[in-house]
Amino acid sequence: MDKARNILLVLVAILVAVGCKEEVKDVVKKEIDPETTPTVLTRDVKTLISDSGITKYRITSPIWYIFERAARPNWKFPRGLLLEQFNDSFRVVASVKCDSATYFKSDQLWRLDGHVTILNEKKEVILTQQLFWDQRKKEVRSDSFIHIERAEQIIEGVGFKSNERMTIYELDKPMGIFPVSTLMRKDTTNTETNNQ
Repeated sequence: MDKARNILLVLVAILVAVGCKEEVKDVVKKEIDPETTPTVLTRDVKTLISDSGITKYRITSPIWYIFERAARPNWKFPRGLLLEQFNDSFRVVASVKCDSATYFKSDQLWRLDGHVTILNEKKEVILTQQLFWDQRKKEVRSDSFIHIERAEQIIEGVGFKSNERMTIYELDKPMGIFPVSTLMRKDTTNTETNNQ
């Protein structure tokens, strides 16, 4: 009986020793590049931006990356962006749509790329391939080709500078100013000729 008891005590001691053994964990350290790894990733974004407590803008985008730890902190909208501006009655008075956008946070600078379409407060349509909006200087600029559709004329050129509301602007190299009535008559004449 003592022999069986001793064997039982030895087995219990072994089980306790095995059960109390410290668990070993392997930790793998991996360096993360803050320039390519976002701090935050958000999908199907619809967010409002206010200024002095008043809602001024709405941003809509399928995906939004925030790189807070990058050398130059930025937000990226690689699949496009729609920015709408509200008046005091919360009606959309202007909008900007583009294929991709980057906001450089510390510089307060937006860079809009690819099929940039702007509708300003005057209901003018402005088309370009790249546009910069400097919020500190309160100005918008572009070095690309620009196409502006106004009620009475179409203006085209290269290089553009404007106030941030896109209501007062100048072109660096104007290439043409076309009266809308002449263009409309041309389109109507071509359509009538093709139909006969």
